[in-house]
Amino acid sequence: MLTILGFAMIATFLVLIMMKKMSPIAALVLIPALFCVFVGKGAHLGDYVIDGVSSLAPTAAMLMFAIVYFGVMIDVGLFDPIVRAILKFCKADPMRVVVGTALLAAIVSLDGDGSTTFMITVSAMYPLYKRLKMSLVVMTGVAAMANGVMNTLPWGGPTARAATALKVDATDIFVPMIPALAVGLLAVVALSYVLGLRERRRVGTLTLDEALVREPAPESETVLVGAGAGAGAGAKAGAGRGGADRSQGSAGSGGLGGAEEASGDDFKGLDPNRPTLRPKLYWFNALLTVALLTAMIMELLPIPVLFLLGAALALTVNFPHIPDQKARIAAHADNVLNVSGMVFAAAVFTGVLTGTGMVDHMANWLVDTIPEGMGPHMGLVTGLLSLPLTYFMSNDGFYFGVLPVLAEAGQAHGVSTLEIARASIVGQPLHMSSPLVPAVYVLVGMAKVEFGDHTRFVVKWAVLTSLVILAAGILFGII
Repeated sequence: MLTILGFAMIATFLVLIMMKKMSPIAALVLIPALFCVFVGKGAHLGDYVIDGVSSLAPTAAMLMFAIVYFGVMIDVGLFDPIVRAILKFCKADPMRVVVGTALLAAIVSLDGDGSTTFMITVSAMYPLYKRLKMSLVVMTGVAAMANGVMNTLPWGGPTARAATALKVDATDIFVPMIPALAVGLLAVVALSYVLGLRERRRVGTLTLDEALVREPAPESETVLVGAGAGAGAGAKAGAGRGGADRSQGSAGSGGLGGAEEASGDDFKGLDPNRPTLRPKLYWFNALLTVALLTAMIMELLPIPVLFLLGAALALTVNFPHIPDQKARIAAHADNVLNVSGMVFAAAVFTGVLTGTGMVDHMANWLVDTIPEGMGPHMGLVTGLLSLPLTYFMSNDGFYFGVLPVLAEAGQAHGVSTLEIARASIVGQPLHMSSPLVPAVYVLVGMAKVEFGDHTRFVVKWAVLTSLVILAAGILFGII
């Protein structure tokens, strides 16, 4: 019964947000609360929620201060040279812009943190997509898939979890998988090329000079961007060349939300006259960012503490006057509230899933349904199961709860533990768009894309990328 209710709860959530019948925050809270009552454990709902919130509180704190930090860095112009360099490289060609998005996300993902990757990638690429009137869900989808492939780095999380759960060396998992993961990354770049060609046909191309020339925002209908972009934020929809793509969450409409709409600044990253620029402090801000990322990779302090210190230092040095500091915090309050709200709402969902035992019953049911004849092919089975399980469950739940069971079943049929461990990481391109991953709310929030639109666009391509990695692993004899 718990198995059926667990799958029903997840399906109900996905259907409602993809059909835009509920906002993600409301769905993440109300649907699990309702199913908790159905399970007959409504009296324990408070305990489940508190447990979920407690486990995700450090993540929420990290995201809050990281958004403030990178928001300030955008304000003071740290990423302006990057935007200009990418624009010159891309030559205002949508195809090159999409491929550039994949490459930038992959490079920045070397730090092992998805939230940081999305903040930097969106900060650099969002102005280009806006100015060229390109589909923003293409940006979020490509960035999420590239980060998903790179998330398999030993310090990224999944590989370390698999190594810990199965008591093997993370290097023995990751290094042999490099060829398959490289194929997966090439698949993301190839997909970016195809999507970029589609965008080029839809919106056309601009010369570099045309792209750098600011145009007044066209007067058109107002499009509401939902929970991913700030509740109730208005966006001016500008019809793109070749027609706006309404099916992708107003992504092709060139919408602006909140403070940006009020300022009329639709190409913020290249505005050389905005009052928040601090050119004399450029190298200080650059060194501070490098030091922050280095400390994060070296784990000198917990990530929430690092971003808290970084945000405080960045605000104090760049905006020494208290009114200016308050103005910068207020300017990014929408993103902070949205993302932290989504994280705590997701804590309700995960708390109920875990507390009621639905996750355990769903995992055991899936393992039990594996046909006996598939025993010698447990590597393939694990790889296939990693797609839905890491999407519908947290990485902790999958790697510490399900993977040991799969590994034990594999050993009974002569499949090595390392093969099972390697197969378990192939679903990460899809996992990074899971509604249970806090970083994805940073991505859609900063890009002002509806979470449902992002999900509808990215799932099929992320599944394809994961299957390419799995096929390459089998072909190369890694899995």
